Amino acid sequence: MPKGTIVKALSGFYYVQNEDGLFQCRGRGNFRNRNIKPLVGDEVVFEAENKTDGYVLEIMERKNELIRPPIANVDRAILVFSAAEPTFSPLLLDRFLVHVEANGIEPLIVISKIDLLTEEELETIKQYRNDYEQLGYKVYLTSTIEQLGLDAIRKEFDDHVSVIAGQSGVGKSSLLNAINPALDIETNQISSHLGRGKHTTRHVELIPFGSGLVADTPGFSSLDFIDMEPEELSHYFPEMRDRLPSCKFRGCTHTQEPKCAVKEALTQGEIREFRYEHYVTFLEEVKTQHKRRF
Repeated sequence: MPKGTIVKALSGFYYVQNEDGLFQCRGRGNFRNRNIKPLVGDEVVFEAENKTDGYVLEIMERKNELIRPPIANVDRAILVFSAAEPTFSPLLLDRFLVHVEANGIEPLIVISKIDLLTEEELETIKQYRNDYEQLGYKVYLTSTIEQLGLDAIRKEFDDHVSVIAGQSGVGKSSLLNAINPALDIETNQISSHLGRGKHTTRHVELIPFGSGLVADTPGFSSLDFIDMEPEELSHYFPEMRDRLPSCKFRGCTHTQEPKCAVKEALTQGEIREFRYEHYVTFLEEVKTQHKRRF
């Protein structure tokens, strides 16, 4: 049986790509009975009499999967956040970072639209860049209007399956178009009434991009911490993860416990206060969702 990769899912069809071309397939009926849904990025076994009449028979083991956007086997998440229009949100960025860290995906941060900033605003964004780079993240400042930072980020797509994600209207599709104009992905301007972007990408699709594949995904503005345990959360903050062995109590939540290495690092200025505040906010959400499950 042939094998391939699902590169697009649309209207009940799964489009499977391999060395012989692109095959339009449906999922096996028993997938639904077993509560299994094929995802873009899945490596699958399929059968097809021709290019438009095939069936996905088996889904190979996934190394990871995301729920929003629905995609599997991702190497990198390119997280695009605008410096303005909409305003840069480190709280939302940290929510995304926790989400991709929890799924074993390498995050890269892109802050777009820096051409819209005053000099003072740009200095604030550069400070955020420094903060995240000190945590080990790669951060790129870009402008598709002024063609800034595009060459540097272009190489990051090579030889990887990347998902490009972020809030609506931050310039995800514009970034891809600027790097590769042949894509001609649909974009829309920010709605002045709502203050946010319109959803221009309506499905997930893997697109050849350099020597890799990239998924442009529907924009979204929130992520739930589904099935996460309260004691897990700090593992997805690198500056906390490194200090966990030094906390006195196992399962320390880094809030009220004595002899907490994280709280000590916060007091010493070794952990940025805004990051700790975001952790506490997320921890309350995780605890609330945890209670609802039991």
